[in-house]
Amino acid sequence: MSEVEVVRGGLVESRHAVHVAVVHADGTLLASAGDPSTLTYYRSAAKPMQALPLVEEGVADRFGLTEAELALCCASHEGQPAHVAGALSILAKAGADASLLRCGPHLPYSKEAAAVVVRSGGEPERVHNNCSGKHAGMIALAVGMGWDPTDYHEAEHPVQRRMIEEVIRWSGLSAEQLPTGVDGCGVVCFAAPLEDMARSFATFTQAADAGEGAGRIVEAMTSNPFMVGGTGRTCTDVMDVVGDAVFVKLGAEGVYGGGLRGRGVGFSIKVADGGRRAVEVALIHVLASLEALSDHDIGTLRHHGRPTVRNTRGEAVGEVRPAFDLAVHAVGGV
Repeated sequence: MSEVEVVRGGLVESRHAVHVAVVHADGTLLASAGDPSTLTYYRSAAKPMQALPLVEEGVADRFGLTEAELALCCASHEGQPAHVAGALSILAKAGADASLLRCGPHLPYSKEAAAVVVRSGGEPERVHNNCSGKHAGMIALAVGMGWDPTDYHEAEHPVQRRMIEEVIRWSGLSAEQLPTGVDGCGVVCFAAPLEDMARSFATFTQAADAGEGAGRIVEAMTSNPFMVGGTGRTCTDVMDVVGDAVFVKLGAEGVYGGGLRGRGVGFSIKVADGGRRAVEVALIHVLASLEALSDHDIGTLRHHGRPTVRNTRGEAVGEVRPAFDLAVHAVGGV
């Protein structure tokens, strides 16, 4: 079985089953671990595709969105000051305000940012939601296209219909092959077999390399990795270390997706039990297996790829480690 293991005192204490698909843009399954046909929700990993209409419809240019703000539209952020300010800026440029946001309020994920809210006696607001950048982008798209933005989160709204069109476009699947649900932030989310999800990242990457609109999204993410996640986040640190050679995006419930620039290759990862500690270890292992990371990169990212388990005294008592290899199915898989 393909797993990520949690080790304490030399004993494997816990195991997380992992599924991986690595696919070329032509649909060839290059490599895998576990079951690459596993049906999986993209969750927030779909955000780069969901942000693309802002570029292709000219809305980003019409409203003067910065590259950092485009990156924020792809984010699952920590709610740090720059993230909150960015979401409010997107809304202001579209002539909207935070009252239109339909994501639920929660405290910032950043402990420091959350502490500021608590100390001030304030309440968490919708703009603190880790998906507020995506929602601000959806509101901007609605305004820019002349659609009523009020209920942009509803499944039948033109914004959400456009979102599923993007997933169809990049995955090559039909609407009937894409089960939908409601995401944690209230908008539509999409499910696909893991290998088709990987293909969507491959075709998106190939389009980016060809200079199409996807390139602007990918470049916004890799040039502004802090806006995609925040301080200490694996996605941010990977893109900060590797630069524009790789883009990656986290999704809830143990999902990661991304693409390797210049290779037309995409990948997707699903941890069966939804464990985030496992999917981040799996991500670094997959990137290393695909030779997308140098030895120096692997060392720099070791705290994500092989994190130390510590007790409440701060003592190192174990580690989280990958316990799988990618099975190669076609030349170029690794």
